[in-house]
Amino acid sequence: MSWQYVNRDRSLFENELESFVPPRIFDAHAHLYEIQQFNGTPPPILAGGPVSVGWKVYEHYIAQILPRRRVTGLFFGFPGPNLNFARCNDFLIRETSTHPPSRGLMLVNPSMDSEFIREAVRREGYAGLKCYHLYSAERPTYNATIPSYLPEEQVRIAHEEGLTIMLHIVRPRALADPSNQEVIRCYAERYPNARFVLAHAARGFNPHHTFLGIGALRGLRNIWCDTSAVTEAGAFEAIVRTLGVDRLVYGSDFPVSHVRGRCVAIGDSFIWLSSDTMDFNVEYGDIEPTLVGIESLRVLKLACANLRLRDSEVESIFYDNSATLLGIDN
Repeated sequence: MSWQYVNRDRSLFENELESFVPPRIFDAHAHLYEIQQFNGTPPPILAGGPVSVGWKVYEHYIAQILPRRRVTGLFFGFPGPNLNFARCNDFLIRETSTHPPSRGLMLVNPSMDSEFIREAVRREGYAGLKCYHLYSAERPTYNATIPSYLPEEQVRIAHEEGLTIMLHIVRPRALADPSNQEVIRCYAERYPNARFVLAHAARGFNPHHTFLGIGALRGLRNIWCDTSAVTEAGAFEAIVRTLGVDRLVYGSDFPVSHVRGRCVAIGDSFIWLSSDTMDFNVEYGDIEPTLVGIESLRVLKLACANLRLRDSEVESIFYDNSATLLGIDN
């Protein structure tokens, strides 16, 4: 059921989200890619989807979870094993450059020379860098330290060139991990012209981790967090209360947005519940899961209600904060 859009998805949006989601959206976390970029078996989450996902395909699918909205965004390739980085980044910038004010990030790995990155950014017009733990030499990569996949030399280039870095932290306790807190604060203070987006509400799939760790980043004005694929409201609330409403930006995490299911905090971790991996038929009635992108919008609405945000503040999460982050004229 992933990649499929059905009537119950449409009904949830119309009944719960139509009056909440503003007409203008900047999607600050979305992937464009071609299956052939992976030189072998692509990541399983892409199975069953289109073989080439450029702007037009994205536009078609994002209209399913954001109907009748004007959507632009910040895009980058889909990280995976055996990735052809040159092909991935060339496709990305080609697809985004003709759809302003959309921007593209260069997918990087820790072995890339910093001056090579600087030259590519200047030549192609990337707005910044996207790193990923999968390319760390540390094993398992889900326990990788930030410098193992985002070396300080690459952060220095971001500082000197005024770039945005999309940072997906890992380790079991995410932002509650002291080493993650220390590195993020160190990078942000040492390189103030680099702007950091902590993906997935600082990996707040378990909101307790973001709640416990976000205070370590208080006062840093070059830190933002995106909402992508998070389906627990607590992480959003902790970010807004601690860093400010201007530090939270909407992201769909397309195509993860089109997986049917949600992520649930459990104990000191989290688990993904997906129709591709579990049976939703239970004794008290059939469960009909919706798409992750719709679930994430629903919990963002819940967080905004709990925080008693004004309409203008909700609009800033969906567009204005990203415009400030990327230097886009409103």
